[in-house]
Amino acid sequence: QVQLVESGGGLVQPGGSLRLSCAASGFIFRISDMGWYRQAPGKERELVARITSGGSTNYADSVKGRFTISRDNAKNMVYLQMNSLIPEDTAVYYCWRYNYWGQGTQVTVSS
Repeated sequence: QVQLVESGGGLVQPGGSLRLSCAASGFIFRISDMGWYRQAPGKERELVARITSGGSTNYADSVKGRFTISRDNAKNMVYLQMNSLIPEDTAVYYCWRYNYWGQGTQVTVSS
């Protein structure tokens, strides 16, 4: 069955960096578009970044220039490098593949 397991969340100060990882299994990873979404308290889940099977990427305007999504097809992994973090980035971050979600990892940006 499809499994998406996130890791790498935590508490970071404003201006800091984190790298989220998502280990994928149960499907043909290399032909699948992947993505990261996030949900802050009291808000709807929103797209952060997506990467196609061919490596094309798109980002939410709020994270452009600060976040980078990447994938390693040999390892069935997708990553989200987050730099210059701000308190508004605080949310649960979810790995996504069409019709499937991971369990989420908490990212808290606070001094």
